[in-house]
Amino acid sequence: MGKQNKKILIIDDDKYILCIFSRILQKHGYAVDTAETGQEALEKIDIQKYDLALIDVKLPDTEGPDLLARIHNINPEMMKIVITGFPSLEDATKVMDQGATAYLVKPVKSEELVNLINEKMKQTTR
Repeated sequence: MGKQNKKILIIDDDKYILCIFSRILQKHGYAVDTAETGQEALEKIDIQKYDLALIDVKLPDTEGPDLLARIHNINPEMMKIVITGFPSLEDATKVMDQGATAYLVKPVKSEELVNLINEKMKQTTR
């Protein structure tokens, strides 16, 4: 299955990050959707199937680990990459225990992001 059939949901309250990540991933052949809040992300996940979600830890309406757990309950097969500008070992351990497939620290280099997503997408069975 080609990349053009792989869907990614980017969840971040920073419009600049949404724009940059969307452009980078679309340029690499992925279908991209965005959400600025946890609630918007959950609504989209309810009606759309995504292969991977990029989840910011700090959102206006929820914390990333809580959102991660809710997303994991809805779609446990979806790859979930947590991104934070405030890294801690405690958070990293918590999100990995809650079903995250990776943990990235901002600022994220575009090649690092693409390489990680390409690697994770190879693991999807869809």
